[in-house]
Amino acid sequence: MGRHSLPDDSAPGGTGARTRARRRTVAISTALVLAVAAGTVAALRGDLLSFDGSCDGETMPLRVVASPDVAPALRIVAGRARADGVRTDGRCLDVRVTARPGYEVAGELSRRGARPGYEVWLPDSSVWVEQVLASGTGPSLGDGGNVASSPLALATVPSAAEKLGWPRRTYTWAELAEAAEKADLRLGAADPARSATGVLALARIGASAEKRDPSSDTLVAATAKLLAGHAADGDEEVLATLPRADSGAEKGDPRGNPALIVSEQAAHAHNEGGHLGPDLRLFYPEDGSALLDYPYTLVGEDTLTAGQTRAATRFMTLLGTGDSLEVLREHGFRTGGGPPEPGVVRAAGARAPQPYAATPAEPPTAEEVRATLGLWRITVQSARLTTVVDASDSMSAPVPGRNGQTRMDVTKASLLQALATFTPEDEIGLWEFARQLDGDRDYRRLVGTERLGERTAGGATHRDRLAAAFTGLAPVPDGPTGLYDTVLAVYRDANASYAKDRFNAVVLLTDGANQDPGSISRKALVEELRELADPQRPVPLIAIAVGPDADKRSCEQIAAATGGSAHQVVDPAEIHQVILKAIMSAGSR
Repeated sequence: MGRHSLPDDSAPGGTGARTRARRRTVAISTALVLAVAAGTVAALRGDLLSFDGSCDGETMPLRVVASPDVAPALRIVAGRARADGVRTDGRCLDVRVTARPGYEVAGELSRRGARPGYEVWLPDSSVWVEQVLASGTGPSLGDGGNVASSPLALATVPSAAEKLGWPRRTYTWAELAEAAEKADLRLGAADPARSATGVLALARIGASAEKRDPSSDTLVAATAKLLAGHAADGDEEVLATLPRADSGAEKGDPRGNPALIVSEQAAHAHNEGGHLGPDLRLFYPEDGSALLDYPYTLVGEDTLTAGQTRAATRFMTLLGTGDSLEVLREHGFRTGGGPPEPGVVRAAGARAPQPYAATPAEPPTAEEVRATLGLWRITVQSARLTTVVDASDSMSAPVPGRNGQTRMDVTKASLLQALATFTPEDEIGLWEFARQLDGDRDYRRLVGTERLGERTAGGATHRDRLAAAFTGLAPVPDGPTGLYDTVLAVYRDANASYAKDRFNAVVLLTDGANQDPGSISRKALVEELRELADPQRPVPLIAIAVGPDADKRSCEQIAAATGGSAHQVVDPAEIHQVILKAIMSAGSR
């Protein structure tokens, strides 16, 4: 499966050379596409793809699935093509457009053996295309360039805009998120798991916060929590959360969200659509907006007939003509690589000196998107984690450069740091292991996996109990590492106590290899874990190999059997950061 390029000379206006150049860096040209393109060019010159004003004869069907925001414009272009008698291979081009959200189509195409009933897919963002490519199981996808674009912005009702200093006051992405919080505004957005607008904006907020303070993940996590309380299912639904009148600028007002993260096109559609409620004002981040880029994508390219590919290329070419570009602009989209059309941005709510014409930020990498989705899912879905800590004698070894602190000392401090980042709704438990800690067992459950906010009869919270247990961890003198039996026992327990609608995982920390000669073998353990792992009830094991002596290879094999991951940490002080990043990464999968 691959992502291929259609010919550059037939690409529509799109978002300009910057976006197309980036997309070509990952494209794989094929002889089939080049041959078809050559035939298309020849047909154009020979007037085989002509206009005759009549489509009474045989038609060439082309099925297009498009993002709901751009589908109405495509239907107008398709209708005009039928009315004008646009032909391909001597037959009338008959384009049928179906509106479906990108996340839904991406999920469908990512399934092994998917048989889509359409030849062209036009989602709102390349995020969805890259998700299909990353699955490695979907149909081949052909790259036809970008049909339109729309930057993301913070849209507010007039009273909230005035409160934030619109239009003269400008902000970075990170500052916008903070300003909405400080102004006590209810901030709404579409669910990042279902919306490219949501995930791209959250990724930009994270990048902006990291640029300001590379050591802090606090702002993006706080923003994710803020959005999670007011997230709508999709882009259309988020606009429905606006207040009906220019009020509701405070969080406590139940009449809606006076501030939203939306695309410029969505704001344009709202302001021009005869809606009930006030027009929107747009704040454009001064450190570069994220961009919806509307990639024209051939689906199952290597199985399409030459006629189907020429029909798809014909429609793609038609979308780049003057009349079609005007239709797109009338619907609030940007076209071409030059400055934005003044009428489009003004109708959307843009005013100088807001940087609406600034160069968009570089799109996030696939890894950054996965990390952002992981953060979001962990924020929305409370976590249920069982922590398993190596208490073998080797954990008493001193850590170089730590003033005599042992591996266990630094590990405990790091675990306490990680604990502080979880909410009262998260569930965390603690096991320790060495060898024969509890009779013949190499492991011992110290604290059950319960809600951190749960209180005991004495008034202490589960968080308090867990913090005390972390603090009390100590290496077992002369205790070897009983790794394999422990992993199997704790994984069985986590599987049996799986909690629906939570992110379930086992977090294992060990600084050595298995030293129990009477335990299950590594091969048998991996086979058992594979049998226990259930994709419908995922419990990834996150293994952290602490120090240079840890058996990372075993950790990798054990974790992989559960759909988890393994990480090597030389300095135990890095454990809390690795745990959080590994959890976010696992959450994105």
